[in-house]
Amino acid sequence: MANVMDIVPLRSLVAVADRGGFQRAATHLHLSQAAVSQHVRRLEAATGRRLVERVGRRSRLTADGNHLLGYARQILALHDESLRGFGVETEATVAIGSTEHAAAQLLPPLTAALEACLPDHRVRFRLDRGTALREALAAGRLDLALLLGATDDPRATPVGELELTWYSAPTWTRPTGRVPLVAFDSPCALRTSALDTLAAHDIPAEIGAEATQLAGVHAATTAGLGVAVLATLGSTPEGLTPRTDLPPLAPLPLYLWHRHGLPQEVTTHAIASTRQLLQPPPQLARGA
Repeated sequence: MANVMDIVPLRSLVAVADRGGFQRAATHLHLSQAAVSQHVRRLEAATGRRLVERVGRRSRLTADGNHLLGYARQILALHDESLRGFGVETEATVAIGSTEHAAAQLLPPLTAALEACLPDHRVRFRLDRGTALREALAAGRLDLALLLGATDDPRATPVGELELTWYSAPTWTRPTGRVPLVAFDSPCALRTSALDTLAAHDIPAEIGAEATQLAGVHAATTAGLGVAVLATLGSTPEGLTPRTDLPPLAPLPLYLWHRHGLPQEVTTHAIASTRQLLQPPPQLARGA
């Protein structure tokens, strides 16, 4: 079969995304930059899509690259989990689960922060829906999970809030009737927040498009099928524009969950690192 995506190239793609470029990915993987580039080209040949593009001196994943990235993380997680099932483990790992909300902005710096605090551990991620992450945490397949929504579960610790923003295609105009929403499949905290906020302001709404992954929400919103609520940590997604003609959204609390039996050192460093990343920038002093 010609179109095959091997584990090693997929790991290189994830490293390029998490490290912000080919050279940093190569250093992290102990490979040459040429090897990492070759791995990405092999994935592009297998998929028939361009996965990485140059923007000035930096590299970034294309929309197709980001789409494959989600699958790559899942494939690598299952691959590594299978090896661990047979007692094969080359180094200590911290397995962190997260939904896709703000993952592109939050996970790379969180990886760097944790690796600095826990140099003897390798950090890996699994992106999935909140329900699946809770199940994986309870089963011991994950060590930590970043999940939206308040909870009194003893395994969860509040680490900050994610600001929510309305987004649409630049050419989208608000209709006079019901506002069409592009949303994740239910259950979803962002979907609930959008519907509740509009209902509180007596604005009729309907679900115009649904998707199971962030790439689908982006694509439908970019296509002008409606307005979406996203948590992007202040970074506007490509092809979208923020909306100011809809009611403001309350931020959602973010909690870091830990599995039973996880060493306290790991939990403490993860909580501190996440809180530091989500800490709002200091306000300029008056008159400064």
